[in-house]
Amino acid sequence: MKSFKAAAPFALFVLLAFPIIACAQGAAKKEILILNKAEATMVIVDASTLEIVAKVPTGDFPHEVAVSADGKTAYVANYGAQQPNNSISVIDIPSRKEVKRIDLGGFYRPHGIVVADGKVYFTSESSRTVARLDPATEKIDWVMGTGQTATHMLAMTPDNGKIYTANIASNTVTSINLKGPPNPANIKQISVGSQPEAIDISPDGKEVWVGQNGDGKISIIDPATDQVKESISVGKVPIRVKFTPDGKYVLVSDASSGELVVVDAATRKELKRAAVGGVPVGILVQPDGKRAYVALTQLDTVKVFDMDSKEFVKDLKPGDNPDGLGWAAY
Repeated sequence: MKSFKAAAPFALFVLLAFPIIACAQGAAKKEILILNKAEATMVIVDASTLEIVAKVPTGDFPHEVAVSADGKTAYVANYGAQQPNNSISVIDIPSRKEVKRIDLGGFYRPHGIVVADGKVYFTSESSRTVARLDPATEKIDWVMGTGQTATHMLAMTPDNGKIYTANIASNTVTSINLKGPPNPANIKQISVGSQPEAIDISPDGKEVWVGQNGDGKISIIDPATDQVKESISVGKVPIRVKFTPDGKYVLVSDASSGELVVVDAATRKELKRAAVGGVPVGILVQPDGKRAYVALTQLDTVKVFDMDSKEFVKDLKPGDNPDGLGWAAY
């Protein structure tokens, strides 16, 4: 009986404290980031209400966005419209402000972008390179030339050990080993099909999926060997591919048919084709896997896709020419 009395206050503390902890965790902000290319803005959408809460200026013609590990900083690749741009916008998400715009020097047309270990990796189409920016010093501290034409989208393995980038006009994917110095021994060119652009890596790091605009196929690369192990047909122009967080599905934007295609990652079978009413490009899947977002640049729309029903449930109107999408939780 004494032991029960001694334990009771502790048990009561746990019961009372748990809801407080749970509420604190649930209070974290979850926001969708949408880049509007033509108006040079980043729109912030509350993921719970799907309402626009802020619009932040960026550099010219922003294409892709990456978010810091703490969810508070967005790095936007300013690609440039008529004239090539060479900057990355650094946006403080909680304060809704662009805090700096970093000049990249000769690294023009930045596009694909990821954040790893506090550094920002990005492609530069004009210089045919993948480079790394240290946000703290605002300096480029690592560069690897691809030697390929139109080095575009970028993906990194979950262990941050390798980068893969699609080279649209060279019909190749470049594999870069980040565990060694930037020299020829740590780079490999992988031949794929016609006009590769879309690229994503499975959550377990075992497959790289590359969409090919020129032949409607997806090449599946084994990162262990950097060889194409399989090629599947998915629509006509699979301009973007995105794994769901659980790795079960791959979402494909078919720019030719105007559909979002849901593919079973294990069987490679198409499970669903959902018409979008326009040309789908950028895809985002939120971390809990419940919803996906698809940008229709020509219609100034981002469509919300329910992953359970496999249907579109809402249209967002973020601004002029939306494309790149990101997720921020803080």
